[in-house]
Amino acid sequence: MARLYAPKMEDRNDQKNLQKEDGYFLYHSIGQYPQKRKDLEEASSKFAQVWSAVNDQQWGYLLGERAEFIRLWSDLIDADAKSVTTSENVTQALHMFIASLPTNLLRGRKVLIAEDCFPSNHFLLTGLQEKLGFELETVSMRQGASWVADDDFIAQWDKDVALALVTWVSSTTSHRVNLDRLIQHGRQMGSLVGVDITQAAGLLPFSVKNPAVDFVISTSLKWMCGTPGAGILYVRPELIKDCKPEVCGWFSQDNPFNWSLDTFEFADDIRRFDNGTPGIVSAASTVPALRWHANLDKDKLLAHNRLLSQRIIDAIEGCNVDLVSPYEEQDRGGSVMVRFTSDADAQTFLEMMRTSNLHADCRGPILRMSPGFITSVEATDRLVELLLKVD
Repeated sequence: MARLYAPKMEDRNDQKNLQKEDGYFLYHSIGQYPQKRKDLEEASSKFAQVWSAVNDQQWGYLLGERAEFIRLWSDLIDADAKSVTTSENVTQALHMFIASLPTNLLRGRKVLIAEDCFPSNHFLLTGLQEKLGFELETVSMRQGASWVADDDFIAQWDKDVALALVTWVSSTTSHRVNLDRLIQHGRQMGSLVGVDITQAAGLLPFSVKNPAVDFVISTSLKWMCGTPGAGILYVRPELIKDCKPEVCGWFSQDNPFNWSLDTFEFADDIRRFDNGTPGIVSAASTVPALRWHANLDKDKLLAHNRLLSQRIIDAIEGCNVDLVSPYEEQDRGGSVMVRFTSDADAQTFLEMMRTSNLHADCRGPILRMSPGFITSVEATDRLVELLLKVD
């Protein structure tokens, strides 16, 4: 039987101070952990000390923090550190990759994406299709469905698809695709396969090698509990040599301190996706969260999420709301999402939650709830009580 997550001894004093904040159900959005404020204050203070010091020690510290950020992310997704780099966000990471591909790879062919993808990625691809000469094909949801079925995605995935972007877990339903099945089909079609792991990274185990994918994009928010501006891009090492990033600069070289204007040459690893001076502050600010996360018992964290999620799902059967997330946990990420009759009803319920120190959010009429590390069983029961009162 699943057991509640037990915080480590050093976390318990912080956990006591979070009793009024144990109703946090926003791990699909920002993500919190007990010592986050303290860690951010210390990281910001350290940056201020180093950056304002009248010496020449700034870059060694900042680049070291960036390297640590990359190492921690690489460990998490089972990747070589020379295949992972930083980005400002998921959308930028996608642009970095797709704009680097050989011009003949996409032109005259299709890029495939699901209707329940992260909308920002769709906005980007819509804008790029004319410039890069591909046709963006969006797989629709069946009438009355809340997510795109794997069968439908596969049905539209033919040999004309040059690249498919798979959303591992949907941000609007928490539906989880069958990655093994989709990627195996993609290999049979000869397509490049990328995965947006944003909504499940840090909660569900993931490896870039099993099954092998061509590129991965994510953020350090949500289950990773980091800061905005700290995204990542992974590119399969064998593919990197064929990529020529559209934006390049001094950090794109093997030796960033090469100043000769006629000897520029891309680095032979992921560094070719870097360009000018990296935006390091977000990565450095996120390193404490990544270290905290690396020391978690991931199995216990997932069991905690599953237990509280099931508590909510079981209660929904007696509520006047509709479950839009999959019932079976193997088909679901870490969120439980329900649909109210209207946007206004969802917002009214959200206000009721706030008065009980419960925090979630809405996308239109859909209420999104994601129990995580600091979420308690008591807070979950308070949430269930409110749901049962919905007319």
